[in-house]
Amino acid sequence: MPEPRFAPPRWLANPHVQSLLAGSPPRRAWIAHRARDLLAASRELILDCGHGVRLQGFHAGGAPDRHELVVLLHGWEGSADAQYVLSAASYLHSRGYAVFRLNFRDHGETHHLNPELFHSCRIAEVVGAVQAVQRRWPAHALSLVGYSLGGNFALRVAAHAPDAGLALTRVVAICPVLDPAHTLAAIEAAPRIYRDYFVLKWRRSLRKKHRAWPDRYRLEELLASRDLSGMTERLVLEHAGFPDLASYLNGYAIVGDVLAGLCVPSRIITALDDPIIPRADLARLAPSAALSIDAQAHGGHCGFLETLGGPTWADREVLATLSGARG
Repeated sequence: MPEPRFAPPRWLANPHVQSLLAGSPPRRAWIAHRARDLLAASRELILDCGHGVRLQGFHAGGAPDRHELVVLLHGWEGSADAQYVLSAASYLHSRGYAVFRLNFRDHGETHHLNPELFHSCRIAEVVGAVQAVQRRWPAHALSLVGYSLGGNFALRVAAHAPDAGLALTRVVAICPVLDPAHTLAAIEAAPRIYRDYFVLKWRRSLRKKHRAWPDRYRLEELLASRDLSGMTERLVLEHAGFPDLASYLNGYAIVGDVLAGLCVPSRIITALDDPIIPRADLARLAPSAALSIDAQAHGGHCGFLETLGGPTWADREVLATLSGARG
């Protein structure tokens, strides 16, 4: 089978257009319409992830004659209702797959579930969430699909799978964060709209956390900052127990030997023009027979739009990968 190629029309080729239109109001309206059946079928669950941690997710069952369940993981400051998640989930669900859309700690409307703040090194609870899903639906073949930070988490869960007793069929990571230090620097160097987007959403999330746990946190200085690197450093030093920012960022990097022992068939789909995931970091991933890397020339960050409406090219490639048509 020939290597798949994403070839957007000229008006959609720019990486910033791809990245920003993916979350635009017109596309949001279209996805909400297409996801009606998925949302009607979805049921909320609160998962026991071990050590007192609770995470929220939404399950929609698949066709009666199919026993395939896909867990979808959103990006940082996204949610189970992020447009890219709903687009992929509705596309898979319409083709018979059961889907489970997980919310990470402090994402969506879950700030009240756990007292401690979210940070990206909390891999144990995401492994615990996938274990809980597997226990609940043991007869289903279980796969993971993650976007941006969610793609990073998906690959780390796959790396932990043997020790965690997880039987994963496949993993697909769309534009995963590879080296967080480089991604943070890229966001700071990108057009200001990217930094402002993340800072605005993070500050909104922190306010929700403060309202949920008013006697636990004093977040005034953190909320006053508009510098993403400074906010991150203050968070990890004051609330996450790391000695410095570098230790935290290295803690969830997947470059180097992190994926060397990967045994779950996994595919990274990324774009060489991604504004916030430096392409040079792809060469720093450990080679593995279980890992394939599909680096497209275009696509932006979690874009891969061929039209403003309709499934994305990545949605179709996720389905092709899960069905075994792609490596």
